[in-house]
Amino acid sequence: MLLYPRFDPVMISIGPLHFRWYGMMYVFGVVSGWLLGRYRATKPWNKMTRKSMDDFISWAVVGVVLGGRLGYVLFYNAAYYFEHPLEIFAVWQGGMSFHGGLIGVILVCWIFGRVHKMTLLEITDFVAPLVPPGLFFGRIGNFINAELWGRRTHLPWGMIFPGSDGLPRHPSQLYEAGLEGIALFTLLWWYSSRERPAGSVSGLFLIGYGSFRFLVEFAREPDAHLGFVALHWLSMGQLLCLPMLALGLFLMWWANRDRQG
Repeated sequence: MLLYPRFDPVMISIGPLHFRWYGMMYVFGVVSGWLLGRYRATKPWNKMTRKSMDDFISWAVVGVVLGGRLGYVLFYNAAYYFEHPLEIFAVWQGGMSFHGGLIGVILVCWIFGRVHKMTLLEITDFVAPLVPPGLFFGRIGNFINAELWGRRTHLPWGMIFPGSDGLPRHPSQLYEAGLEGIALFTLLWWYSSRERPAGSVSGLFLIGYGSFRFLVEFAREPDAHLGFVALHWLSMGQLLCLPMLALGLFLMWWANRDRQG
């Protein structure tokens, strides 16, 4: 069993200002996505320029934060937040949904494309490889917050998390950081290193994330107030991954249909 390293939730204090680890993980994710996007913008097959990337990043932040928070409220704990509406704004306490953030970013991509004369798939294909670093930092933030821990385990790397039942559990946040962050980034960055059919990079992202998240959910403790939502073993996270996988497979087929013919 490994000891959970207890973190001070405040990363840096400057006078009355307190910068929390959880919030700073989002900053690291945004900055890494922006820098990687500026590099990708130099590739000749991308319509996104460095200037448009600089404009897009602020749009993306709005989509991630609003979509992620509203997704968590609606998908995971709607009854509670309807009774305590002011707590919807307490994002520093944690509680963000990737699937909600994804919907928010897709909506932002569509609006941004309308303004800058680009198609939705042109933007999502460009943006998809920039997302995994943000997922990596987000899961590290979950780990630091000692939230979203895994199911009980007897494996030697099990950890006892603060606020749990005192039994060793999977550090599932680190599993997700490794798969949804590092592995997915490596796959997408390699695949998008040359020109691909429109929609294929977006499709691979949906398939990759959906598969990794579905797999890790078997080691992650379901939300206590939800439990298993279907078939006595399917979690909410897994349920939300199913339409992602279906859409990703469709996009990959659609993007490569001419080659198959």
